Amino acid sequence: MQLTAIQTKIYEIRGSKVMLDFDLAELYEVETKAFNQAVKRNKTRFPVDFMFRLNKKEWETMRSQFVTAAPKRNISAAPYAFTEHGVTMLASVLRSERAVRMNISIVRAFIGLRQVAMKYKEIANQIAELRDTVGEHSVQLNQIYEALENLLDEKVSQAGWEDRERIGFKSTKK
Repeated sequence: MQLTAIQTKIYEIRGSKVMLDFDLAELYEVETKAFNQAVKRNKTRFPVDFMFRLNKKEWETMRSQFVTAAPKRNISAAPYAFTEHGVTMLASVLRSERAVRMNISIVRAFIGLRQVAMKYKEIANQIAELRDTVGEHSVQLNQIYEALENLLDEKVSQAGWEDRERIGFKSTKK
C-alpha cells in the first residue's frame, strides 16, 4: 500500500499523531472487533502513551470530518487511537505476514510525516528570518530617507535658495 494512502489515515488528536482502530483493522484486513479483542487480550502492552480511547466529543468531531460513518464500526462506541509506538507494539500482538508488512509501511508513513513536519518547520523558520530582515531593512531605509529629507531641508534654508547664483543656460531677458 502506498505511504500517502496510509498517511491520510493518520490524525492529530491530543497533540499526538495517531491511527484509529478501524483504519488499522482495515489495513491489516481483519474485522475491527477481532482487532480490538486482540489488543484487549494484550492490554499491558499498550500504556496510555501508546493507545487511548477517544472521548465522546473527540469522536463526534472525527465523525463529522468523515463523509460517511466509519466502516463496520458501532458509531456509539468511541474508537481506540494508537500512537506511533502503539502501532509498533501491534507487531507483537498481530503476527500474520500481512500485519508484519503493514506495520513496516505504517512506521514508514509516520517517519515520512515527521520528515515533512521538519521540512515545514525549517521553511517556517526561514520565512520568519526573512520577515525580520526585511523589517529591519524597512526601518533602516526609512531612517535614511528621513535623514536625506532633513539634510535637504537644512541646505534649502541655509543657502538662500532663491538668491543663489544660477548655473547652466542664462538668458539675458528678464
